[in-house]
Amino acid sequence: MGLLQQKIGARLLYWIMCLLAAGAIILMLYALIWEAGNIVNLPNKRIGFYNFCLWNQTTGELQCLEFKDLIEMGIGQVGMVLTRVSVYFVQVLCLFSPFFIMQAKCVNTREAWEVNLVVQGISVVLLSGGLSLFLFQTRVWIQCSELSWGFLALVGAQALLLLQLFAAAAYLKWFKPGPSKGSPPPEKQLPPLKV
Repeated sequence: MGLLQQKIGARLLYWIMCLLAAGAIILMLYALIWEAGNIVNLPNKRIGFYNFCLWNQTTGELQCLEFKDLIEMGIGQVGMVLTRVSVYFVQVLCLFSPFFIMQAKCVNTREAWEVNLVVQGISVVLLSGGLSLFLFQTRVWIQCSELSWGFLALVGAQALLLLQLFAAAAYLKWFKPGPSKGSPPPEKQLPPLKV
């Protein structure tokens, strides 16, 4: 009965990882494509990975600042580039994540599941690091009450990626390799040599 429960648990974890990957893809696409990466999206303020627009009192409209203006305001150029690269790279990893999961399931080797675990770990670290660095650099201009649905979608994607990482680690813990295609069944294999 223990082997059957283990197989059912492993299959359930596989499907949970696929669902979590799909959810993370949807949330990342919503935050970075639909919301254009904007963390704050208000009529008088738009701050995101590619936008930094503040209300100009004299003209009565949003004024989008350029990179040189951001440097004068104390926002580092390297930090902004790192946040963009890390967050958008996670989106690419999320898009390929289901393929890593399916490939690991088809190949069914420990190494394939370890690669999947590493990819999930990289995604979690890059998204949390990029989002934290962005919030740290723009903390003067962003209030908690101003955060948009795009920010909540990124936080939700981070939670799903973390759950997917835990599911992949649990799957690796329960991993039992199946017999390879060219090998005889276990009952016909020779016993190990005793020295």
